[in-house]
Amino acid sequence: MNLLKEPPPVSLAITSYNEVRRLAKCLASAAGLTREIIVIDSGSTDGTVDLAKASGAIVIAQEWLGHSAQKQVALDHCTQPWVLILDCDEEISEELHNSISGFFESGDADWFRGACFNRKVFFLGRWINHGDWYPDTKLRLVRRENARMEGNAAHDTVKVDGSVKHLRGDLLHDSYPTIQSYLDKIGPFAGDFFERQQRAGKSWSLAANLLRPLWRFIRAYILRLGFLDGFPGFWIAYATAFSVFVRYSRGYEHEVRTGNDALDSR
Repeated sequence: MNLLKEPPPVSLAITSYNEVRRLAKCLASAAGLTREIIVIDSGSTDGTVDLAKASGAIVIAQEWLGHSAQKQVALDHCTQPWVLILDCDEEISEELHNSISGFFESGDADWFRGACFNRKVFFLGRWINHGDWYPDTKLRLVRRENARMEGNAAHDTVKVDGSVKHLRGDLLHDSYPTIQSYLDKIGPFAGDFFERQQRAGKSWSLAANLLRPLWRFIRAYILRLGFLDGFPGFWIAYATAFSVFVRYSRGYEHEVRTGNDALDSR
């Protein structure tokens, strides 16, 4: 791993909640890349705060505001010109570590306002290299004065004003340690999708409810070569299609309940 003689002018921004096991790996993977570590914690009770402080982090207590707003708090507390935004379940691969170092050593940081890289997920005992889950390109290294968080309570994105360079190497993601951990997110994500549909004034459609899940399976498993990832690739494509089916079904559920409420009020 190529460690700079002096870390670049980068703050590491992390949001945490009971992540003592995964946080240790996350911090270790970013060693030598940052001059400051900011951890925004939303009430951990498992030793996460003690671990963060022992690693030299500045820990700030903040009740959970949602993914986007919580990360904006982290961004606002950073003091270095650049910010590396990570989740506790993410690790920087050796190749990406070297790429980030090179980004500053080469002077590219003087010309760009951000750097993005691919994220790779570990699931069911293997790294997923195809389908809808890879490459999952993320903008995570940004010039602070040009960056802001967008998105909503369930999903967040980072935006910068200016050009962005794509770096080699993967951000390693341990987002779903079990099948149940994936299933647990289907409901909340479906609720967030339904709320966005409602705000956009979109009504339920049988065609969309049936065809969009089918399309997602075909895209992930066939067009994006998910079948090359073996059974995990099939599981991901099938589960993704099902999650899309659930999301669109929330619109039908709403119409049924609305209709019943109207009948009951007569």
